[in-house]
Amino acid sequence: MRLIITRHGETEENKKKILQGHMPGTLSEEGISQAKKLALRLKPMKIDCIYSSDLARAADTAREIRKFHPDSPLVYTEALREKDLGPYTGRPWKDCDWDNPPVEVETGASVQVRVKKLLDSIYDQHKDETVLFVCHAGVKGNILRVIFNDPDKKIATPGNTAVTIIDFDEGRNHQVHVLNCTGHLD
Repeated sequence: MRLIITRHGETEENKKKILQGHMPGTLSEEGISQAKKLALRLKPMKIDCIYSSDLARAADTAREIRKFHPDSPLVYTEALREKDLGPYTGRPWKDCDWDNPPVEVETGASVQVRVKKLLDSIYDQHKDETVLFVCHAGVKGNILRVIFNDPDKKIATPGNTAVTIIDFDEGRNHQVHVLNCTGHLD
C-alpha cells in the first residue's frame, strides 16, 4: 500500500496564529492557491481512495484534489480531525499555557489511538492501492508517530499542503519516500 499524507491549505486562522482544533477553518486566498497547486502535484499520481478530515479546511483541500481524481471515493472521517483543543480553540497560540494544558485538551496519545484504528482499517481495505489522507498538522504528526512506532518522536510541523509519501509491504514495514515536501508551492 502507498499512503500519501497532506495537510490542508493555509486558513485565515493560520494567518492570525489562531488555534483551530475542531473549528472548521476557512481557506485563505493563499490557501486556495496552495490547494490548487497541491492538486496539480498529485494529478499524475494514481489515487484509489481519498480520506479527509470532515473539518472544512481539510475537506475543501480534498475537493480540490478530487477534481483530478473524480473516480476516487472521497471519505470524510472524524478520525483525521485535528486534536481537540478544548478551551484553547479559537485563541491565539501565544496566549495558551502548553506546559499545563487544561484536561479538556486532547492528548497526543488519544490522537494516536484514533489514527491507529484508521490505519489498521486502511491496511486491510487497501492493501495494493494508493490512499490519500488530507488532514491537519497535529494529526499528521501523530500518524507519523504511529507509523514510526515512536509515540514521543519529535516531528517537525508540516507546512500547509506538505506532502509525505510512504510505502508499506505486506508485513506493514514502511519506507518513507517523501517527508513534508512543499516543493509544489515554489
